[in-house]
Amino acid sequence: MLSKKIYLVRHGQTDYNLRGVVQGSGIDAPLNRNGQRQAAAFFEFYKNVPFEKVFYTGLQRTKQSVEGFLELGIPHEAVPELNEISWGRYEGVPMTPEENKYYEHMLAQWSSGNLDYAIEGGESPNIVAKRLKKGIDKILAQPEGVILVCMHGRAMRVLISLLLGYDLRYMDLFKHQNLGLYVLNQNQSGTFRIEKYNSGEHLKDLELF
Repeated sequence: MLSKKIYLVRHGQTDYNLRGVVQGSGIDAPLNRNGQRQAAAFFEFYKNVPFEKVFYTGLQRTKQSVEGFLELGIPHEAVPELNEISWGRYEGVPMTPEENKYYEHMLAQWSSGNLDYAIEGGESPNIVAKRLKKGIDKILAQPEGVILVCMHGRAMRVLISLLLGYDLRYMDLFKHQNLGLYVLNQNQSGTFRIEKYNSGEHLKDLELF
């Protein structure tokens, strides 16, 4: 089996993130100015890593977040199977106290093991996991060893759980931030371990507004 080193990063900030509005897979928002600055800081910090290929989702905010690496001529590929979870009718809806209560109820369902529970019109963790597995299997089957993958917060939590063999009930152990980085190493037996956990060291000099 080919071993991998995966730099797994969440996309930079969008105006939806800034306002606390749920995006999900149904809203293809671009990075805002803060997100562009985060992407530039990430590129500057990691531009000398010998990435052999870059992957991003089917949503523009992930591709924009790694644009600097693409401009270096590194091979790249969109993997729509890694798109964010669908939040159904709640996508684009401001988080009112009532909506937040429903969201907390949903998280409680998931952490209790009801992983087929889906927000109205959206996807459940089990559905997302099946979709993500198709995407990551496609990536892991490729020959490149050091890769950069940019995706989305909730989907990252599900994917890291899959790679580490965690029960999805515990996916919220994997925190995330805009342009936060996980580094995962795979050994010859196929087992992954975390080298960096939601690292933001590349963002420490940014003052976001």
